[in-house]
Amino acid sequence: HASAPSSSRRAPRRATFAPPRGGRSSARLGGRSGRAAPPSALPGFLDGFANPFGGGGSAAKRDAAKAALLAAIEGCERGVTASDDLKNQIDALASALERLNPNKKALRSEFINGEWELLYTTSASILGSNRPWPFRPIGPIYQTIDTDRLRARNRETFPFFNAVDADLTPTSLSGVNVQFVKFQIFGVIKVDAPASARGALDTTYLDADIRVGRGDKGNLFVLRMRDREKRLERENDDA
Repeated sequence: HASAPSSSRRAPRRATFAPPRGGRSSARLGGRSGRAAPPSALPGFLDGFANPFGGGGSAAKRDAAKAALLAAIEGCERGVTASDDLKNQIDALASALERLNPNKKALRSEFINGEWELLYTTSASILGSNRPWPFRPIGPIYQTIDTDRLRARNRETFPFFNAVDADLTPTSLSGVNVQFVKFQIFGVIKVDAPASARGALDTTYLDADIRVGRGDKGNLFVLRMRDREKRLERENDDA
């Protein structure tokens, strides 16, 4: 990890979050850039969670929708053991919560920055669900967002301690293109990422505790805030 900045350190560059003109919009953590998949249709029993005016909703509705999503996720090992039926149910519950999003301009929100713990995803590559269980991440998986420096970091804990650093390019008030720049293998071996290692991510729900995002491959991500003070400094920030 990089050392803490000294008082003479140059101030980090600030993000500009105006969407680009004429460029491709992003939609979705870690894959190729592409177009967002349309939100899932909601079962009738979830309509009560949806705000017909397009977002926000009451705190009580958001709390109920959030509780339903977290209850569905509980016990499925971040998605590794989720059946197709459960994945569909979780997606519908996430869509219900997304429609109540109180922070649609996520990149301008005070809540976006910090270290988030992954609770659920449909990404097989992150879960390692296509690998035998001894070769899957067992400990918590984290993602840190730092919009002041336009950086992100994904890191595994036990047993592999792999990580990847990325640069972010805003494409809307909630979406970014993701360019991976450095892999860290077993916590010690650093390898430059190829230019082809890129993706896109859209933050579709955000509050002080929970973040929901969708990646450009159609994957769903649900995360819980762990450390809101965490930021991403690098060794060459003084250069």
